[in-house]
Amino acid sequence: MKKIITLLSIFTILLLTSCQGDQGIQGDPGQDGVNILGNVFETTVNFTANNNYSNLITIPGNIEVFESDVVLVYLLEDVVPDGQGGSLDVWSQLPQTFFPSQGTLVYNFDHTFVDVRLFLGANFNLNTLGNEFTNDQIFRIAILPADFANADLDMSDLLEIATITE
Repeated sequence: MKKIITLLSIFTILLLTSCQGDQGIQGDPGQDGVNILGNVFETTVNFTANNNYSNLITIPGNIEVFESDVVLVYLLEDVVPDGQGGSLDVWSQLPQTFFPSQGTLVYNFDHTFVDVRLFLGANFNLNTLGNEFTNDQIFRIAILPADFANADLDMSDLLEIATITE
């Protein structure tokens, strides 16, 4: 029995021992990867009768935006304690709907590749809206790089569809 245990122990040690040899020929260098990150900036606006409850925000010049890029807008809805003496921002993606006593209010946006228009829509007279909905509203605008997909797909050709996902 001792011989079997000894043989198993030796076999296990040999099995778990790694070998190292010649590393072989170095391959050709690959292409450098591309680090593509989106861009985010914040803006504070006031919605008033004078600006027709709309603000046109020019995208900063240091952010390059293409026609195919995706633009998302978030409203700072609240700031809550983080439990460690600091705070956390609570963001809600637009469009965002609220229900004040007057009716239905919607924060919304549209964009080009040079600007973003933030605006309010409602089923009541916006002049009756309180300052908590109009003054010092903070928005976060995110620009995510994207390419247009090939719109001329033959959905009956599985090989063509498969090459898009590779």
